[in-house]
Amino acid sequence: MHRPYLTVDVFGERPYLGNPLAVVVDADGVTDEQMQRFANWTNLSETTFLLPPTSPAADYRVRIFTTTQELPFAGHPTLGSCHAWLAQGGVPRHSDRIVQECGVGLVEVRRWEAGRLAFAAPPLRRSGPLDRSTLHAAANAMGIAPEDVIDAAWIDNGPGWIGLLLADAAEVLAVTPHDSDLAIGVVGKHRAGRPHAYEVRGFFPADGRTFEDPVTGSLHAAVAQWLIGAGRVTAPYVAAQGTVLGRAGRVHIDRTDDGTIWVGGTVSTCVTGTVRA
Repeated sequence: MHRPYLTVDVFGERPYLGNPLAVVVDADGVTDEQMQRFANWTNLSETTFLLPPTSPAADYRVRIFTTTQELPFAGHPTLGSCHAWLAQGGVPRHSDRIVQECGVGLVEVRRWEAGRLAFAAPPLRRSGPLDRSTLHAAANAMGIAPEDVIDAAWIDNGPGWIGLLLADAAEVLAVTPHDSDLAIGVVGKHRAGRPHAYEVRGFFPADGRTFEDPVTGSLHAAVAQWLIGAGRVTAPYVAAQGTVLGRAGRVHIDRTDDGTIWVGGTVSTCVTGTVRA
């Protein structure tokens, strides 16, 4: 059986400068084992499978896989999956929003300015300060001294993120990671006059090694909730990610009057076709 398939670029300032995502649009009947095997084969940071929703409030359901495991939520797969669902003829129940069902529940997505899509940041599963040993482990994993960290916290919305705030963007760009079992995001502010206010880098463990993600929507959602909540950052703002990897990821953050954090970016279709399942 052949199923519709897309590869999309998410958060890129232009196509091929963001984070790629593989999307199998009609995955009804594909087994868990087949999903994981295919996600491992694509060798992308995430592959998603679109399914009919089980919740009457949702427009579609998505399952998100890395090369080694399933995730309850991830940011660039949320925007990329929504883009693919719409591109393949999906019609949302409501004209002003699309509702995605995934492992963390229902996530609202909206069409935003300049053709972007934006998702509402889900609640953090774990928050609060790091204990001393975890802070030292996270700093060591980033090749920095604990005293170089301005602030640190658990900011887990599914992937297990730890957030480290550094003095400025230059320190973020200079980070040299070591292998660890921690998912870590580092953030620092750019000097005034730059088109993007913050620099973000995201690192995740897999197979005993640490990898850098080009652009990470879940991390930006968590960082925004953490730093806006702590009064260190004000919205709206634009953050860059992927610079060290030669990418030009741009993530747009806003906060509405009801306190919802919105994470937005551009999604481009780069490959269309079918996949044998």
